[in-house]
Amino acid sequence: MFGAIAKKLFGSANDRTVKSYLKTVQAINALEAQTAALSDAELQAKTAEFRQKLAGQDGKPGVDLDDLLPEAFAVVREAAKRVLGQRHYDVQLIGGMVLHDGRIAEMKTGEGKTLVATLAVYLNALPGTGVHVVTVNDYLARRDSEWMGRVYNFLGLSTGVIVHGLDDEERRAAYACDVTYGTNNEYGFDYLRDNMKFRREDMVQRPFSFAIVDEVDSILIDEARTPLIISGPSEDTTDLYVRVNALVPQLVAADYEKDEKQRTVHFTEDGTGHIEEILRAADLLKSDSLYDIENIAVVHHANQALRAHVLFTRDVDYIVKDDKVIIIDEFTGRMMEGRRYSDGLHQALEAKEGVSVQTENQTLASITFQNYFRMYPKLSGMTGTASTEAAEFADIYRLEVVEIPTNVGVARIDGDDEVYRSAREKYEAIVTLIAECREKGQPLLVGTVSIEKSELLSDFLKQRNIPHHVLNARHHDQEAFIVAQAGRLGAVTIATNMAGRGTDIQLGGNADMRILQETQGMEGELKAKMEAQIRAEVLVEKDKVRAAGGLYVIGTERHESRRIDNQLRGRSGRQGDPGASKFFLSLEDDLLRIFGSERMDSMLQRLGLKEGEAIIHPWINKALEKAQQKVEARNYEIRKNLLKYDDVMNDQRKVVYEQRIEIMGADNVADTVRDMREEIASELVDRHIPERAYAEQWNSEGLQAEVHRLFALDLPIVEWAKEEGIADQQIRERLADAIERRMAEKAANFGPEVMRMVERSLLLQVLDQTWKEHLHHLDYLRQAIGLRAYAQKDPLNEYKREAFSLFEQMLVRVREQVTSILSRVEVRAEEPPAELFARPSQPMRESRGEALEGGEDDGLPSRPVSQSRAAVAVDPNDESTWKATPRNSPCPCGSGKKFKYCHGK
Repeated sequence: MFGAIAKKLFGSANDRTVKSYLKTVQAINALEAQTAALSDAELQAKTAEFRQKLAGQDGKPGVDLDDLLPEAFAVVREAAKRVLGQRHYDVQLIGGMVLHDGRIAEMKTGEGKTLVATLAVYLNALPGTGVHVVTVNDYLARRDSEWMGRVYNFLGLSTGVIVHGLDDEERRAAYACDVTYGTNNEYGFDYLRDNMKFRREDMVQRPFSFAIVDEVDSILIDEARTPLIISGPSEDTTDLYVRVNALVPQLVAADYEKDEKQRTVHFTEDGTGHIEEILRAADLLKSDSLYDIENIAVVHHANQALRAHVLFTRDVDYIVKDDKVIIIDEFTGRMMEGRRYSDGLHQALEAKEGVSVQTENQTLASITFQNYFRMYPKLSGMTGTASTEAAEFADIYRLEVVEIPTNVGVARIDGDDEVYRSAREKYEAIVTLIAECREKGQPLLVGTVSIEKSELLSDFLKQRNIPHHVLNARHHDQEAFIVAQAGRLGAVTIATNMAGRGTDIQLGGNADMRILQETQGMEGELKAKMEAQIRAEVLVEKDKVRAAGGLYVIGTERHESRRIDNQLRGRSGRQGDPGASKFFLSLEDDLLRIFGSERMDSMLQRLGLKEGEAIIHPWINKALEKAQQKVEARNYEIRKNLLKYDDVMNDQRKVVYEQRIEIMGADNVADTVRDMREEIASELVDRHIPERAYAEQWNSEGLQAEVHRLFALDLPIVEWAKEEGIADQQIRERLADAIERRMAEKAANFGPEVMRMVERSLLLQVLDQTWKEHLHHLDYLRQAIGLRAYAQKDPLNEYKREAFSLFEQMLVRVREQVTSILSRVEVRAEEPPAELFARPSQPMRESRGEALEGGEDDGLPSRPVSQSRAAVAVDPNDESTWKATPRNSPCPCGSGKKFKYCHGK
């Protein structure tokens, strides 16, 4: 009560935040007249002037970006007026300032978020460190880079775009631009691919500076549950998938338990016995029990086949097209072309649908969107719906959500939900409403949650002979054109999901889209005449649609996230246009069936609803909102838990990636390799010659064997140990001298240039190989660690402890493998040094969490390093050939000293 009174008197925290920007808005508006008076050349010269102020001059320090903000925003507004014919509203200026401050700007659909971004992008691109604008799909990345790129190019900034299918040169050029547009997936995969490169110059990204994420809730919340993964093929078990899949139809419902809330399924006790019998009959069990160690692969295949048949539905979770199983994005309804579920699930689906089964994959590199975007020193975002997830944005990303007021008040009428007992009654009510609205010319946008539901509704409309467009994963090619004309008189558009479509629905239709389509092939006067005619038709039609009530949005089902429903609803009522929205539900809908209150069904039964009747009440809306909040809270916990585990890997990932970059940037890694050798030699002596032990207590045979294994040296350590008065320190010195002599000879044979290349290449390849193996171990650890809870242990703490231990073991393996291979590697003069950087061809796939996307042939090596190398001739007996020896390398004379302290002094 007191909170409500205080809010009325002083305004909400959001109101006060928005109010704090008004003074700067006035300052920008005050500059408008003088900025408008500038010529094009003078306006364009402002960019160089701003950069000069940032850099400073005559020994004076430069100004901050905040000092330039009013004038820079005024310049961008004027440039947009001249280039695009669009002028930023005052509320858009506030949105730009929110983005510049590293916050999230929540702006309703149709308020011009794309234009708002130009303000913050231009200002933050002035230092030349690069600004990344992140979009949800390639279409929007291309469209926005071309559309808004006209403003940046006019002001002298370069613009690039990152989309699927570009090669490294094109990507490097795009990242070098002042402003780079691209999708979240492409940015993330480029980061992972960069950290699998062998040379610094092959990397495509620059150090991160500032990113603006469009549809920030979709990218940082919805898509954050699943990590980005780059994987390579593991062993081929495709035949086993087909054989196990053929057995699953023999199972009955009592053989498994399905949990739709958690989206899991597992065999019951009876089911385990039944599947064992079936597998035994098919000769697939190697021992009596399914859970014996020999049957671990069969258990994996049986579980994935069960998941494929019970949890995944064709035309809802995936479609089958061109002999492929293609995943459907649950948030956008789009086909995720080329992506694949991981851990064998996709192969199980392929076997289920009878298409070609591809080989399984193994993780080579991975990162979550949370950890990727938290690497940007400055991050901001924009969307129409973020306030429902404000706590998560603050908790995970340290991002504050600011609701920007609309330029014109929202006139849309949002009706209460109508709840029916059955899906059939619901669809009949929807079709009746569609027919009524269409008679008076009111356009309708109908949102469905899956392809299956959109085609079911389409069948209902066909029975009533109502013309309509269907927009789903099967018809995504014409997406922008279909959505753009959804506001035409009497138009009926069915869309699987409106999240992140990025195209404005304008009443009367989108004139620009119509001109693009209808004037193809026309030129000159004919084209101009047609363009004028289309614009006139759109204006007339717009008035008719407004009179009919504007766009009517119908939701055929509540999504598990309130934001997705709000995005659909927000398509109507843009810029003060009239409009309406209503959701139609039934007790058979997934949300109500799985998460809804159990009392709702009994309550409707007591009310004695008749066939075709609906219950409409604000209480129903509240009950549904609580159901959605339950799901949102559950999904938040999943994301938070994923992040806790990934943070453990992220610390290790940073160490490995930083080490790789350091190795690639170093002229000479001889000191690093030598430190590894010395550390291994010291550890070997410590392990086999205990402190204060007598010589007869030493394990000299074991030490001799280990020295041979790791250093390829046959040293008489057993004989040394028999010498009277020998001390462990003498053993250490003799061992160190022998190792260094051996490596000095090798360096002399290789030649300095080749030796440097061998060492760098070897370090990178071994590091990559062991990191890949480490990720594999962490995958297994993560899958099993939950069982520790039964022993009253915290699985996360156990994971942290064991992951750290595994990482330490990985570093030991790196040292041992580098030392062992370098000790044995031989030189063959016929092969060129460039071979050192040739990476063995290994196909890679990129993934979004469980979803994998086809990648380039840029895999990790199948063995640590090639053991044949070219050499520059270095003759230990000819001093004239020693001049190119690196200063820190052993001197070719064999003294054991560094070259700079010997013949290079």
